Amino acid sequence: MNRVYVCSCFGVTEKQVMAHADAGACTPRQIASACKAGTDCGSCVRRIQAILGRGNCPRRELVDQGKPALLATDAADTAGTVDAAVGMPEAA
Repeated sequence: MNRVYVCSCFGVTEKQVMAHADAGACTPRQIASACKAGTDCGSCVRRIQAILGRGNCPRRELVDQGKPALLATDAADTAGTVDAAVGMPEAA
């Protein structure tokens, strides 16, 4: 399997970033909150922005209005889904 790493500091792949985006992350900051990508040296932030720019963010309006894109219930509901999508065990 060919892995394309977006963040070499934390070993985050393009597939992981896309999975978090599919779960509702619309900004590099939300991606950073989900998997730490972009929080160390910062060289991957532009790449993350490019990946996020490719997709359709269903919650973009909320972000533009200054509202949280992920509600606490959404984060809890999607945590296992994202972990499964990126090959990580579900949180207990």
